[in-house]
Parts: sequence; structure tokens; C-alpha cells
Amino acid sequence: MFFGKLLPREGNFFELFNQHAERIVEAARAFSQLVANYSDPHVREQYNRDVDNAERAADRVTHEINRLIHRTFITPIDRDQIHQLINTMDDVADLIQDSAETMALYDLRAVNEEINRLTDLAVKCCERVKDAVALIGRLADPATAEAALKTCEEIDRLESDADRVMRSAMSRLFREEPDVREVLKLKAIYELLETVTDKCEDVANLIEGIVLEHS
Repeated sequence: MFFGKLLPREGNFFELFNQHAERIVEAARAFSQLVANYSDPHVREQYNRDVDNAERAADRVTHEINRLIHRTFITPIDRDQIHQLINTMDDVADLIQDSAETMALYDLRAVNEEINRLTDLAVKCCERVKDAVALIGRLADPATAEAALKTCEEIDRLESDADRVMRSAMSRLFREEPDVREVLKLKAIYELLETVTDKCEDVANLIEGIVLEHS
């Protein structure tokens, strides 16, 4: 019994999840401002740095959680669930940074309506991820568990919307854009932005599994 009291228990996993989710939203909103101010290179560069800073901060939280997993004897949820959740969340932050970097590396001259729409859906998905993550520490409450599931369903709907926007954008791109270089640039950016919403859906699916197991 005394030995059991000495073992590290639980840690602050839920708080760290929340911190990471906040960094995801910071990165997404900075990327949205980058897109909104794309015509101004100096402002665009500032928001690009903000995306990078948020992604690096998210990385630090990921490393802390992965370190804490090995130091904590009794975790609040299954270790594999913790590992999968934080690493999938980190993929979201990475993809936002990749989107910003790709626009710069490919020297995209201007954003279009499709990029704006996909960006808006990506931001909304990230915000809903933050909402869902904030609930997983209180799943013993049936109302909280139900709210988490509803938030995950909303993420699924947003991802479906993004998928439809991307299919329409691709169809228009290949029908109307004569410049092959622009086709390649825009195709890559569309796919990255849609993948942000895909990864948010993956986070939602993991949270749904946690809810169903622990509520």
C-alpha cells in the first residue's frame, strides 16, 4: 500500500492536451490572417512567423506529454490513447505549418475563393477540436460526455464540407487553369488544407473512442 502511494499518478495530461489544442487554434487563426492579408508581403511574413511559433510551442507540449507517459505509473486514460491523441493533434499543427510553408515555397502570387473557404473550414475544425479536448477530463458527467460526442459530430460535418469544397476546387482547377505550374501549386495547397480537416476528424474519432470507453 505504501509503495502504491509513492508511484507517480495521472500527471497533468488533460491540462497539457488543452495547452496543445490552444496552440493548434493559434496556428490556424494566424494562418487565416496570413491568407486574409496575403497581398501584403510584410504582414504575411509576420503571420507566417506566428504560425511557426505556435507549431513549435505545440511540439514542446507533445514532447512533454510523451515524456510524462514514461514517468507516470497510473495514467487517467490508456497510454496508447494518450499517445495517439497527442501525436494526431500534433499532426494538425504540422499540417497548418506545412500549408503556410508551401504557399511561400511555391511562390503563390494570390489566394482564391477556394483557399479562403478551405481555410475557414480548417479554422472551424481546429476550434471544435479545442472544444472537444476541453471536455475529455470530465467524461464521468453524462452531459459532458454527450457534449463531447456532439462536438465530434460537428467536426465530422465540417470535414465533409471541406471534402466537397476540395472536389469542386479540383474540378474547376483542371477545367479552367491553363498554367500547369499554377495547377500544381494550387492542387498541393488544396490538398494540404483539406488534410488539416481530415486530421481534425481523426482527433474527433479518437476522442469518440475515449468517450465511449470512459463515460
